[in-house]
Amino acid sequence: MVSLQFSSIGLPELLVILMIALLLFGTKRLPELGSSLGRAISEFKRGLYGDMPKGGSSESPKGSVVEPSEQHQEASRPS
Repeated sequence: MVSLQFSSIGLPELLVILMIALLLFGTKRLPELGSSLGRAISEFKRGLYGDMPKGGSSESPKGSVVEPSEQHQEASRPS
């Protein structure tokens, strides 16, 4: 019986993967690919866990939120 044992990826394996990626995509395209992959992973995590974006609030517009009943009362008040 053959036993397959998977170990962690070491430095030589990472270098081989990096060289193959460098040959496939080139030196100009590789940083763009890395940054887009990082953004995609962060967007996926944000969508998965429902976290708010960093440095910002939720997608609601800034300002006070007025309920429809309050809008009606404010419109009926004399100025």
